[in-house]
Amino acid sequence: MVPKSQRPADLAREHGLSAQAVRNYESLGVLPAAERTASGYRVYTPGHAAALRAYLALIPAFGHGPARDIMRAIVAGDLDTALRTVDEGHTLLLRDRETLDQVEIAIAILGEIKPEKRINLQIGELAHRLQVTPATLRTWERAGILTPRRDRAGQRVYDEDDIRDAQLAHLLRRGGYRLEHIATVTAQVRAAGGAGLLAASLADWRERLTARGRAMLTAAARLDDYLSRPPLVPSPRRP
Repeated sequence: MVPKSQRPADLAREHGLSAQAVRNYESLGVLPAAERTASGYRVYTPGHAAALRAYLALIPAFGHGPARDIMRAIVAGDLDTALRTVDEGHTLLLRDRETLDQVEIAIAILGEIKPEKRINLQIGELAHRLQVTPATLRTWERAGILTPRRDRAGQRVYDEDDIRDAQLAHLLRRGGYRLEHIATVTAQVRAAGGAGLLAASLADWRERLTARGRAMLTAAARLDDYLSRPPLVPSPRRP
């Protein structure tokens, strides 16, 4: 049975924290203000323990910043703001899932693209090869899809990676994908160092998204447990 009153050390022990960490969380506003004894010592209740469980569960689900914002809003009585932050986290996870799906499609397409040997093309040459206009390539560059370097004369130079990204963008545009989605995909390919390395990371990427989704379920349960309790109103400090 959980005792009705706990010291900071008691509250911390369940999570392997220090008593100072609990006091810090209270100072940050992610825990309600503690009650005080006649001598001024903090006293926490099962409600405080539930708040701490909720906050710590929110961190792996939404990140430190959003977890802090959610709990501070709830402690302040602003449930709408807290739930809006929760909704934003779910929206971000859905967007990440969609990005992963797009990357998987892109990798399948990249498998059909013949790698270029060491080659540099000017904007007109690449546009002619893809049968698009130079203006289209400049639009893709502004969207972050292409990142060509400039030569000494200030002219765009497209190397084999740029050509790969342009071919991928061309195929995805024909498939109806929006520019911002394509930019995300090409950024992932470049960051991974190529389609092969990115393909190898997809399983881990999906596992991390699944873990985040599961963490959100756990956080929702902890948060609901805390919200189901009567509001904590600290007792006035005794003289």
